[in-house]
Amino acid sequence: MLAGKTVVVGVTGGIAAYKAVEVVSRLRQQGAEVYVIMTRSAARLVAPITFRTLSNNPVVTELFEEPKNWNVEHIALAERADLFLIVPATANIIGKVANGIADDFLSTTIMATVAPVLFAPAMNFHMYENPIFQINKRRLEGLGYHFLEPEYGRLASGAVGRGRLPEPEAIVAEAMRFLLPAGTAAWKGRRVLVTAGPTREYFDPVRFISNPSSGKMGYEVAEAARRRGAEVRLVSGPTSLPAPTGVSVFATETAQEMYERVMENLNWAEVVVKAAAVADYRPVHFSPEKVKKTEGNLVVELERTPDILQEVGRQKGGRLLVGFAAETGEPLEKARLKLERKNLDLIVANDVTQPGVGFGAETNQVKILFRDGRIVELPLLSKREVAERILDAVQGLWEPGDK
Repeated sequence: MLAGKTVVVGVTGGIAAYKAVEVVSRLRQQGAEVYVIMTRSAARLVAPITFRTLSNNPVVTELFEEPKNWNVEHIALAERADLFLIVPATANIIGKVANGIADDFLSTTIMATVAPVLFAPAMNFHMYENPIFQINKRRLEGLGYHFLEPEYGRLASGAVGRGRLPEPEAIVAEAMRFLLPAGTAAWKGRRVLVTAGPTREYFDPVRFISNPSSGKMGYEVAEAARRRGAEVRLVSGPTSLPAPTGVSVFATETAQEMYERVMENLNWAEVVVKAAAVADYRPVHFSPEKVKKTEGNLVVELERTPDILQEVGRQKGGRLLVGFAAETGEPLEKARLKLERKNLDLIVANDVTQPGVGFGAETNQVKILFRDGRIVELPLLSKREVAERILDAVQGLWEPGDK
């Protein structure tokens, strides 16, 4: 699939450098021409001969070393690349590029290339959360550089947190999205409306009914659509997630507010992905003062909130509409009923009682149901990869040449 494509893989001195070996191997298996640049620190973790053998090309480790093939190396390599993939990308290399420092072969070549640059960061989770690193990351994103977010899991230090390098197959899949423009051309200029996160239904100023949704799934869908070239608007309930770069975010809190923002943006949208976990009920009465604890039980009367998905389905027209069914127990039959009742094109179903699935988790395991009866069952994947698979399913519903 990648025949005729040239990928420059930059390997830096993170402990996850060993995973870059499989990344290079997988790129070569797909037919790509691969050239590897290693920093001095990386060469102390993995022997350059390993990459030289797998890539079948010289490996550059020093800025001023005698080149093996002058027409390929140095600035010519920056010009020839279709993609620069930095894996693993340490805080050091990201900081260098963000601040215009070019003091070794890798940073110099990144500065010289006009090809897309994709960083796959991997580091201690405290380093990843460090505000200096986050400033550098946002600066590069604002300049058009791309990032594959690290995963949450056990790190080399034994600590658990976000900073783990994604698996090689996920890295290669992301690289292929840049190298195969036909896969993203269909999304260029498409208008995608996404909802995400929970809602809060207050019965006094400090207490509310809600659910554990983190918003991660909807945010990943919004980011994936943006990466494919779509115009994206995100209607979000209260979350702690940063706003996705290049996405217009409409912050809401209650189901009524989310309903209003969705309906205001509906005429604009061509694709609607309703990933939010909207509360089905809200208190009938709101107390303007905090309800004091008294003897005995407290009875709160509830009423239905607006059914956003059903209303969008009623007004769908020619739009593509994707819903979610977060269920307990076997979700398929419940998802089928929801698909028909709410006039959806696709529904994404999962059993939130399964480990590693659903609210608050970094991963998800879903089934995608189509109106024609097809079902696509996905294994346990990162929510980022699930988002990509959902958009692949949406794209498969467009007629050839449809725009």
